[in-house]
Amino acid sequence: MFACSPSTNKYEGKPYEDAEYKSGAQQIPGKVYCAYYDLGGEGVAYHDSTEKNHGSGELNPVDGSYLHSLRINEGADVSYTKSKEDTDNSEFNQVTPPMLLPYVGWTEPGEWTKYTVEVKETGKYFVDLLYTSNKGGKISISVNDIDVTGPINIKSTYHEGDSIGWRQWHHWNIANKMAEIPLKKGKNILTLHTVEEGQMNYAWLEFYLINE
Repeated sequence: MFACSPSTNKYEGKPYEDAEYKSGAQQIPGKVYCAYYDLGGEGVAYHDSTEKNHGSGELNPVDGSYLHSLRINEGADVSYTKSKEDTDNSEFNQVTPPMLLPYVGWTEPGEWTKYTVEVKETGKYFVDLLYTSNKGGKISISVNDIDVTGPINIKSTYHEGDSIGWRQWHHWNIANKMAEIPLKKGKNILTLHTVEEGQMNYAWLEFYLINE
């Protein structure tokens, strides 16, 4: 069954754009970048438990650079991968992410972000997630406001061999084929929900068509 809802037509969010990032819906098949959730604000394009962005402007002080100011006035917390002190490229990764890659972090249960996507072909898609998760947790994905996955278990990336405590939030992994989702060709609205535990970082969701 393909998810379709009248609420899609009433959705007030719009694809993200800025001077450095391309405008328009993110494309499927392909990667949906989590930090480039839709424009529209709290309660429309995202929900966050705090008003302050704990990444841009806080962890990453304003210095005139793009990544230190990305979405600075929005509550959904955005940071980016760093090579300094082996922050995001340490030996404890299961996969090494690209450096300077924006991601959504400081996640809490009940928070969510929405993405306008353009699906090239109707069909079923596998979904991967590039993420970190100190304690493990659960997420879910909705399509046009219909839950199409239920709770998805996300494996912890904690590594007992890493003696640097704060870096336990920076061990990256890919959840391969974590879900199988039906999508209709054309415009769809995806929602990524943090369901349980939280404190996960989300870099991208990657969708690829299942050839049956």
